[in-house]
This record gives sequence, structure tokens and C-alpha cells, in this order.
Amino acid sequence: MTKMDITEREFLERYDASAFARPSATVDTVIFTVIDEDLHVLLVKRDEHPFKDKWSLVGGFVDLEKDADLEATAKRKLYEKTAVRTPYLEQYATIGNPHRDPRGWFITTVYFALIPSAHITLQAGANASAVKWAKVTNGQIDETLAFDHNALLEGCFERLRSKVLYTSLPVHLMPSEFTLGELQKTYEIVLGIAVERKSFRRRILSADIIEETGEMKQTGKRPAAIYRVKQELKTHFFVRNIEAAA
Repeated sequence: MTKMDITEREFLERYDASAFARPSATVDTVIFTVIDEDLHVLLVKRDEHPFKDKWSLVGGFVDLEKDADLEATAKRKLYEKTAVRTPYLEQYATIGNPHRDPRGWFITTVYFALIPSAHITLQAGANASAVKWAKVTNGQIDETLAFDHNALLEGCFERLRSKVLYTSLPVHLMPSEFTLGELQKTYEIVLGIAVERKSFRRRILSADIIEETGEMKQTGKRPAAIYRVKQELKTHFFVRNIEAAA
């Protein structure tokens, strides 16, 4: 009997998964937040080889029993290592080669996440001796990270910055309540440029992605209205890129 003569069920019953070499599969997540008007990324210190005692992004191996998909792996590893959950997660890229990890041929699927820093208490978990926020400047940090994680961070930063020009992504970095001025400042922190105020306000208010709470906040000569993100908000795409201030 040849392969052409058997049914798919028979083929699968006889299939030997070990006939082909399989690379190790991991997920790495670049978690961004804003602290003291600077963009930061979440790092964990590895407590085992390879790269023991080096800082790295949050990540780990796919668990074939626990994880329904790659996004589930990203969320699980984030919570296991830091006790942090993220409301926004986006896949950036899948990268694989025999050089990025000294243990062999590794494939990683990279995500970036956005979380507000308010009320977050970091907690080191599985395979991490410490956890911290590191300041990001133009996609760079002071630390030399394990594996190829500096390059992964830079790539995710460039993706985030390019999308912020035409989407509502920065609302995921905001606390539960905020002013329009605070939201504009967050856009400017990510973009690295000043944004034209009137154009920004028109853009955000016309998008119908936030709503007034009815409260006011004293921010200068006049009080400013306090807003919150509308429930079940999905990413809003603007027709044109944000305008820089003249």
C-alpha cells in the first residue's frame, strides 16, 4: 500500500512527529508604560543559565498543555513573572534562527503590550530574581539585554511609534481618568515630538473614543474636564497622521 492509498486518518495515526527536527518555541513580550513623563519597558532579571543575572524581556516557552494559542502564552508568562495583566497586546513579529539562543534553534513570537503604570505593583516570579521598569529613549535602554532582546525592543518601539501617528493606542497607557492635556502629553512622549493642540483635541473628540466623567481637574488658570475611555474600546484608526506643532 502506498501513501496515496491510505486515508487521512490512517496517515495521521502512522505519522511520526519525531521524523523532523523541531525548533524550540517561545514568546517574548515588550511591555510599555509611561512613568514620570518617560516611556519605560518592563524587564526581568534571569535567575538561571543561559544569561544568568542578565536583564531580559518578559517571555518563556510555549506550554502545549496550558496555552490555547501564542497570545495565551504571552499573557501567562507576563503574569507568572510579574503579576501584571495587560489590557492591550499586539503581535509584532515571529523570528527564528540558530544564533539568537545558545541552546539551539529557537523561534520566538514577539508581542508588545501597553499598560498604565498607576497602581501596578511589580512582583518577580518564575525564573526571575528581580523585575523593573527601564527608561526607553528612541527605542534604546541603558542595559545590554540577554539574547537578541535589544533588537526586539527596538523593533517593537518603532512599530508602536509608527502606529501612534494614526491610531488611538496611547489611551491604553492612561490611568482610568485623565484630561485631554494628559492624553496629548502621552502621545508626545511616545512620538518624541510636540503635537498641535487644537488639531489633537478635534481628532480625539470627534473619534468618540472617550467620554467626560463630569468631574474637573485644576491644571492651570482654568480647570480641565476629566475623561475616561469608553468601555470595550477597540483601536481607532484616524484618516490622517497626527500633526506636529509648528
